[in-house]
Amino acid sequence: MPGQRIYLDFNATTPIASEVATAISQALTDPFGNPSSEHWAGRPAREAVEKARAQVAALLRCSSDEVVFTSGGSESNNHALKGAFFAQRGRGSHIITTQVEHPAVLNPCRFLEQLGASLTYLQVDRFGRVDPDDVRGALTSHTVLISVMHANNEVGTLQPVSEIARIAREHGILFHTDAAQSAGKIPTTVDELGVDLLSVAGHKLYAPKGVGALYVRKGVRLEPLIHGASHESGRRAGTENILLDDALGTACELAQSWLGMDSVRQLRDLFWELLRARFGERVVLNGHPSERLPNTLNVSFVAQIGSVVLARLEGVAASTGSACHSGSVQLSPVLKAMNVAPEIAMGAVRFSLGRTTTREEIEEVVSRL
Repeated sequence: MPGQRIYLDFNATTPIASEVATAISQALTDPFGNPSSEHWAGRPAREAVEKARAQVAALLRCSSDEVVFTSGGSESNNHALKGAFFAQRGRGSHIITTQVEHPAVLNPCRFLEQLGASLTYLQVDRFGRVDPDDVRGALTSHTVLISVMHANNEVGTLQPVSEIARIAREHGILFHTDAAQSAGKIPTTVDELGVDLLSVAGHKLYAPKGVGALYVRKGVRLEPLIHGASHESGRRAGTENILLDDALGTACELAQSWLGMDSVRQLRDLFWELLRARFGERVVLNGHPSERLPNTLNVSFVAQIGSVVLARLEGVAASTGSACHSGSVQLSPVLKAMNVAPEIAMGAVRFSLGRTTTREEIEEVVSRL
């Protein structure tokens, strides 16, 4: 319908699920005590936090005591990277990552370089995937951490995390994956992935902004990112946020029923078929054709500018990795790393679908395009 608002930016953030909103509402008034207090007001608060922790652990298939609540994906990534670096400085200072990581990984890495860390930023292929053999080839006797995202936020490409984890394990090196985009969409079972550290962002899976989690495998030692009292088993100081922890736990429990997102995947594939039928060779798929998130469709309109296309799609919320400033186009660093030709990359638009996306909305967007 003309003027209809259509939201196709679920990779940027998701609305709060109604069940999560209910959990938040109930937690506004009770329990209100400090979870660290041993009296009658503190005990129910502690139970609420631990219930939420168990819900997050169930999604990741790990033990509850391996889950650390954080303020979101950025903090989880910072804690993993900086915590591992500072905890192992006596062993080495070399970190391996990729050129297509989220800024919440790349910028902490650049910060650590200022403190003496040695970084290797691996290249990716035209689909945005890193070659595990390149990871193996980059190892040195001083490598202490490998950080490779599970799914790319722009093109949705899935990395061969399990293969890289086996390489890391063979050499006794910690392995972290940023699962902000994948947790709650596809399975993120930590033992199957083989990771030591995994980051979760609540607002990517229908929880509020401002809450996340970091999985820390038993036996892994990290320097705390926030120093203070002994909250979170001494791993993150600060009185626990019962409201947000409860919200994330509820969202993780809900997510288990839609992992794989089959119906969303079908809509995404229909979207691509309709675009190809309408535009033919003038539209190009960015990212891996099959090894990608079920909800993500990043396409380029050849010889167009993505931000201009979006600006003219009145009422449609989507994203583009490229930006137009003073008449020039700054290409997405991810597409640039994938060696996508500029005349294609500058026309990139990311459409990311969610639980509420309908066929009618997809057809309407194609019509407006």
